[in-house]
Amino acid sequence: MSAIRLLVLGAVRQHGRAHGYQVRNDLEYWGAHEWSNAKPGSIYHALKQMAKQGVLHAHEIAPSPAGGPPRTEYELTDAGREEFLKLLRAALTSYDQKMDLLSAAIGFMVDLPRAEVVTLLRARLEKLETWRTSVTEYYTPADGPQSLGHIGEIMNMWVHSSDADAEWTRGLIARIEAGAYVFAGEGEPFVGVLGEGEANPYATR
Repeated sequence: MSAIRLLVLGAVRQHGRAHGYQVRNDLEYWGAHEWSNAKPGSIYHALKQMAKQGVLHAHEIAPSPAGGPPRTEYELTDAGREEFLKLLRAALTSYDQKMDLLSAAIGFMVDLPRAEVVTLLRARLEKLETWRTSVTEYYTPADGPQSLGHIGEIMNMWVHSSDADAEWTRGLIARIEAGAYVFAGEGEPFVGVLGEGEANPYATR
């Protein structure tokens, strides 16, 4: 599963229609260029590829006021909306993907209903706990990881990472259940995109 695919679809979706620079600007505003592979080349490539695949529809519009060739604006097709929601649900449930995918999913979780997000996160927590149980049964000696030599520290690191991940997931579930954030169908959502021409303090020029 690709974080860049979820990020680009989600950014376009938030605008309705967006050109490549807007998508890039939003992802940099969220810091995605620091915690994912959402670099300019990857973003523009993803937009073009998904347009070819029918996930995005490309509109050629007039040149920008600054001159240059016509810009292309993208919007999600019906297939693109289905793809976005499928990727989002899978990323919130999965426990064994890279952190960039989970980070992207958290950024878009409010596009789903509150109860569904809690259900997905509980499924993720259950998978984490199942994985930890299966691992510690075989790979965590009672007298500590050093009895397996320095190699024991590898699994020790993964178990501790899993524990921290589970604790964070429980905390997120508790905050959501307590009423944090505005989810789909609850009212005006938090706006996390920049307006046309709005300066981005985090842009990488």
